[in-house]
Amino acid sequence: MASVKQNTTIKEYQNFVKEVYGLTNDRYFDVWDMLANMERFVMRGLKGIRKKDNEKIKNNLLISLSWLMSMMNQFCINIEDEIWKRFPYLCSYCGQCPCCCKEKKIEKRQKVAGQESKRPKTFEDFQNMFGKIYPPQNRTIEHSGIHLAEELGEFAEAILTFRGGHKDEDFDKIPLEAADFFSCLIGVFNILGVNVAKELSIMFSNNCHVCKNAPCTCGFEYVVKFQS
Repeated sequence: MASVKQNTTIKEYQNFVKEVYGLTNDRYFDVWDMLANMERFVMRGLKGIRKKDNEKIKNNLLISLSWLMSMMNQFCINIEDEIWKRFPYLCSYCGQCPCCCKEKKIEKRQKVAGQESKRPKTFEDFQNMFGKIYPPQNRTIEHSGIHLAEELGEFAEAILTFRGGHKDEDFDKIPLEAADFFSCLIGVFNILGVNVAKELSIMFSNNCHVCKNAPCTCGFEYVVKFQS
């Protein structure tokens, strides 16, 4: 039986997604299918923000996160390493913790260098790190939702550019945008007070959260019509 533990690392969670969904993804879903699923569940999460339905926000963004992991597996990207390189306990833009972009009106991305000794170990540790870099009390859920949609668009643009030209320098932008998207996703969860690792351990306590099989046996048509 495959499962996500509450003390999971991001890498372990990514490996869980590969174990449970890798075969189905390779067989039925290409990159564009995965991106479309990421987008549709983020949009459902944003609808939850509009309707002030926290459960709808949580469930849909958790599913979107799993699609992100599927895409990272297909691109052979270790997202945990990329997140740490992008956010070494510092804002990726101003290079400070907590972020001071708004107060100091930072207009140019600063060089960011962190200390490896500060690297979080578990998924929950990473979530707590983002809470310190971007304190949730400084943002509204609406603002964070808009930012999430913005980063999703930039992630999509990075994939579109790479798939159009197949250049290594374009591929290198994908993990950067994936890390940015991840940070915004965690930002929404922090505002909601949701412990992501705990919720993942509940959702994925026994293989696929729907069919309960590993590998997942949910067919393409069922996935496309899945309601959340």
